[in-house]
Amino acid sequence: MKVSTAAVALAFVLVLANFGDQSHGALQEGFYKGKCNVDVEKIVSDIITPLVGQKPWITPALLRMQFHDCFVNGCDASILLDGSSSEKTAIPNQSVRGYDVIDLVKAAIEKSCPGLVSCADVVVMATRDAVAASKGGWYSVQTGRRDGVVSLAKNVNLPGPSISVENSAAIFNNKGISTEDMVYLLGGHTVGVTHCSVIKNRLYNFNNTGSTDPTMQPALAFFLKLKCPQTSTVDNTVDLDQGGSSLVMVGEPTSEIVDNSFYKQIVFRRGVLGIDQALALNQLTKDTVNKVAFSSNDYFLTKFHQAMVKLGAVEVLTGTQGEIRKSCQAINKS
Repeated sequence: MKVSTAAVALAFVLVLANFGDQSHGALQEGFYKGKCNVDVEKIVSDIITPLVGQKPWITPALLRMQFHDCFVNGCDASILLDGSSSEKTAIPNQSVRGYDVIDLVKAAIEKSCPGLVSCADVVVMATRDAVAASKGGWYSVQTGRRDGVVSLAKNVNLPGPSISVENSAAIFNNKGISTEDMVYLLGGHTVGVTHCSVIKNRLYNFNNTGSTDPTMQPALAFFLKLKCPQTSTVDNTVDLDQGGSSLVMVGEPTSEIVDNSFYKQIVFRRGVLGIDQALALNQLTKDTVNKVAFSSNDYFLTKFHQAMVKLGAVEVLTGTQGEIRKSCQAINKS
């Protein structure tokens, strides 16, 4: 989640059916209804749904983008702003993808509803539709966010792929997100990839021992070492959800589907990132992991949707705060 080559997954995105009447601050479902002569959310869906079918990487990319945006200055689309020292330039964000997808959606909305829909809302709606297109189910999202006008790389401080559960929980809790919801949000790693450079220490020199992380299933370690040779100069990618992808298969391949397979993998010590595996072993989180792993997929989706709504409400700008950007890449000219 932190290093530039870490999980394209950080990767997270949906809403419980009965969640519709609840709101966070000035956010509300259907905020744009009656404000434009077109259905804003349909515009987003009509673009995102076919794109994900063509390019499945869009789902983990947008999940990661929303997380990286919301955890720095709140969900204000500050990650989208260009600049020599903007958030985009921070090391954890240098491998974030999907900016062109957001620009495409924003341009389409501007044609019908100029100056109305924030880039921050576009990110949340597009992520929701990407999850739905990846068999994660559709859910309602709240809208009404405004766009931030400050974007500084020095403000980017995100939990990394090797962070401890305790330290990760502290960061999430500081944003008003419970440890339990942190577990659900990290379920976003059910889609997407990471690079070999991120996990080589776990494979070859865990905690400077010169050996493999003992919490990793030996069969998975063997498979990952084939994908990530110690002396290779090519930084290959590996799926974060290892369902059905190694010599000892646990479940069917689901690395492009938003489901609870990720939790089943980490229960069997098949987590790729250190933080992912730690979730299944730590006293703070293992009970939640086991509950999701051995419950129905619908149970996970419900919890994931709820957690994503809470993520989307972190430190938002509303009312007259911030602005509605004309272009997501730059603040409006005064």
